[in-house]
Amino acid sequence: MDFPVIDPVALDLGFIQIRWYALAYIAGILGGWRYAIWVVKRHPISFDTAKLEEFVTWATVGIVIGGRLGFVIFYRPFYYFGEAPLEIFQIWKGGMAFHGGMLGVLIAAILFCRKHDISVLKFGDAVCAAAPIGLFFGRIANFINGEIWGRPSDVPWAIIFPKAGPEPRHPAQLYEGAVEGLLLFLVLFYLVRFTRAKETPGLIAGIFFLGYGVGRFFVEFVRGIDPVLGLFINDTFSMGQFLCLPMIALGLYLIRSARRTGPTPA
Repeated sequence: MDFPVIDPVALDLGFIQIRWYALAYIAGILGGWRYAIWVVKRHPISFDTAKLEEFVTWATVGIVIGGRLGFVIFYRPFYYFGEAPLEIFQIWKGGMAFHGGMLGVLIAAILFCRKHDISVLKFGDAVCAAAPIGLFFGRIANFINGEIWGRPSDVPWAIIFPKAGPEPRHPAQLYEGAVEGLLLFLVLFYLVRFTRAKETPGLIAGIFFLGYGVGRFFVEFVRGIDPVLGLFINDTFSMGQFLCLPMIALGLYLIRSARRTGPTPA
């Protein structure tokens, strides 16, 4: 299949260009914020939803700074720290890592909860329930940009990405959008809407970390190989897969702790 011709610029006003990638970030953050409010209102013992509006700024800063530093440290440390340290701040040239953005939001959430004396686990459940919305829009934007493509493949839906050469490849961005975004969102929505999982602090967050980590780990087997880092351990595993392991471990820990604690008494 040929790559669909989609202009990465959604709106050109002459003096400024608005890209689909930027709109995806905005849609993910605002959509996640509104959905998180809905989640909090369904919780019998929770916190003031107005705090979520304030946290949007904290989360945005965490995503941008964490995502950029994550890419620099995890994927290109020798280049940025050795050859071009000033380019670390040039985020408009691209280069963001989800695991770094996730860590940035996690740190921001912990600091925010300490400032306002909010339960980190309850707050984390609301944020994690909404996170797949941003993940979905982000991967769709990656596809529009023709980046983060998959490995060569002969499956009927393989796509020839203009920036990746003449070989048809897995549309890894769409796989991730489907698994880490849509599927994970539906799982968490079911738990929030139809079960008592929301009454057990930390359980929703644990399932999010576990679900994302496992989903991303397996998609990495068909995702494009990083041209600089390559693969590790007999050319099998990627850096992305190694970064998923702490997420899986954290998810299992939170689920185990939540099951021991049980639902919060009303």
